[in-house]
Amino acid sequence: MTDYCLTGCSSADLTEEVFQTRNIPYISFHFELGGTDYPDDLGKTIPPAELYRRMKAGEMTKTSQVSVGAYEEFFAGILRSGKDVLHVTLSSGISGTVNSARIAAEDLKSEFPDRKVYIVDGLGASSGYGLLLDLMADKRDEGMSIDELRDWAEANKLHVHHWFFSTDLTYYVRGGRVTKTAGFVGQLLNICPLLNVDSQGKLIPREKIRGKKAVIRRTVEKMKEHAAGGTAYDGKVFISHSECPDDARAMAEMIEEQFPATKGKIRIFDIGATIGSHTGPGTVALFFCGDERTL
Repeated sequence: MTDYCLTGCSSADLTEEVFQTRNIPYISFHFELGGTDYPDDLGKTIPPAELYRRMKAGEMTKTSQVSVGAYEEFFAGILRSGKDVLHVTLSSGISGTVNSARIAAEDLKSEFPDRKVYIVDGLGASSGYGLLLDLMADKRDEGMSIDELRDWAEANKLHVHHWFFSTDLTYYVRGGRVTKTAGFVGQLLNICPLLNVDSQGKLIPREKIRGKKAVIRRTVEKMKEHAAGGTAYDGKVFISHSECPDDARAMAEMIEEQFPATKGKIRIFDIGATIGSHTGPGTVALFFCGDERTL
């Protein structure tokens, strides 16, 4: 039994079952849909299918990061139970939530002067952030102390790769990641941009690829270039998607064909409300472990 608790946020886009079975308590972001505020509680309040249906129908979305007060309440509950806290956040390149978590940890020092609350900037998002948490849970279960696991996370978080594409640029244009002109031309020419999360945890467009089949192939090629061991890779593979399960399954099948050791191991998750509010429907993301992200 460890004397600390590994925690995360709902934006890691894992299922409730995974969070529970891996013993990773999480705190929820909030999002606004059609003018009403909801918790991003892994689809219990607003299932992903309903979220994306309503987005397609024109309802606007907006997200809000976890507040300092919410973090303080979350951490304090764990500290009072007799455990220290190792919390991993959504990337600072995407959200300022890591700053709220750090302020909360500092504020709790006066009440819990002999306890530890460590904050790790995950530099990842969606199920890539979830993959880092899952790997950390493995190390925790192998017996790593809180200090050892924090150091392991800092040394290894950039080895988790995030590659993703979208077949609908509407929400990337709305969020300012793609210009209106580029978005119009892209939709007209069936361009699917390939993006990744860089070494600073930011979303970076890398290539413009025409056609869904081509962009799926190119995403898998990126895995060949970066995965540990190349096509002999036998580590964990997570895929997340925003209401396009057929595309996610097509990618999984291609990976299993070209990376035989992954057969039966690939896990597919929904992109939840926090990330999905910005990507909209039509995004597929691939996560795996490999060389260090340096760009």
